[in-house]
Formats: sequence, structure tokens, C-alpha cells
Amino acid sequence: MGEREAYAREVALIGEENFAKLRAAHVAVFGIGGVGSYAAEALVRAGVGALTFVDGDAVAESNLNRQLVALHSTLGQNKAQVMAARAQDIDPACRVRAVPRFYRAGDALPAFSCIADCIDSVADKVALLAAARRANIPAVSCMGAGNRLSADFRAADIEKTSGCPLARIVRRELRKEGVSGVRAVYAPSLPLAPARAGFAEGERAIGSISFVPSAAGLAVAAEVVRILLEG
Repeated sequence: MGEREAYAREVALIGEENFAKLRAAHVAVFGIGGVGSYAAEALVRAGVGALTFVDGDAVAESNLNRQLVALHSTLGQNKAQVMAARAQDIDPACRVRAVPRFYRAGDALPAFSCIADCIDSVADKVALLAAARRANIPAVSCMGAGNRLSADFRAADIEKTSGCPLARIVRRELRKEGVSGVRAVYAPSLPLAPARAGFAEGERAIGSISFVPSAAGLAVAAEVVRILLEG
């Protein structure tokens, strides 16, 4: 199957010129977990021409209920590398790179067309978004997808989000960095309080179900594509 046939239905929807924009883009997805793996897959299938996946974590059994990269055959493997192999299988013409480590403050950012921030750590999330702003790289940041049964995700500037505790924290920390106007994917409904059973002493209790982080990841991909097409 050639590229034209594989993307014929998308070209019919967005046109040749817009598809060419996606093919020329290089998007980085930071965090290939429940949200990031679905965002990555949607971007591959949308025809983004170059993708970089960044994650230092390995697939674990506890990921099987919600992460696209999590299969019994991939347990113990690095998530970024599993996603890269999957992306290459979907579209061999896509230029894919896996970075099997976590993003940390001070890491260099290549000239990406856009960044999808699907990182869990608040400090690393804020560092990435601040670095992206300094480098003039557009970014879409996913807020809290845990402890939810409602997948009512939407996109807005982070100053206009409501109901999401993580968004409130990230907004505050970004303000300290002098950063505003970051595009955020968030759910306005309040998160639930999960039962402590099954969590180790001192471990943060975060519950999750298959369709919520996946919906958030697809919303992140949709916002990234919108930015690329409008750019």
C-alpha cells in the first residue's frame, strides 16, 4: 500500500496542502504512557512526517489497562522504543526517533514544529513548557487524566481552565517562570477519590480506566494537528 492510498481518506478531508503541512512537520511527544501513547498513535496515523518519542520508563503489568504500548509481549521494554517500532510499522515513511530517558530541565530542545507534553511530573512538565516557550516552539500540555470516569476533555489556554487540580498547580508554577498562554487539554469535572486498596504505603493513589487517558491523548493530538494546520 502506497502513501497516497494509506492517507486518501484524510486528504479528502483536509486537502493536499494541509496534508503536506503535516508531512513536513516534526512533533515530539514527551511521556509515552496512557495519554502519550494514544497521542503518539493518532499523530502517526494523521501522517505527521517526523516524530520523536521521549520516555525513560519501561512497560509494566500495571500499564496493561490503559496504555497503548502495554502488551504482554512488551513488558519490560522501554515505552519510547516500543512506540517507535509501532509507529514505523504503521507508516514506514515516517521518520521516527525514540529517546529512552526522561526529560529534565536543561535538556536541549531541537527545532520541533510542536510539542505534546504528556509528562506526569509537575517539575519536569513546567521545565519542558518553559523551555518550549523560550525556544518559540508551540506546545500542547495534558493536565490530569487520573482518578476520572468522565472523558470530558477540551482545549484552552491554561489560564482559562477550571476544575482540574493539576492545571491549577501547573498554572501557578508557569507563572513563576513568566509563562502564560500554554494550550492545555483538561477536563472541567472534578476528579474522584480512589480507594487505597492495592496501593503501597506512601504511594500516591491514582486510579485509571482504559477510555479516559486514551480520550485525553486523542484530544492532545487533535490540538497539535490544529496548530500545525494553522501554522
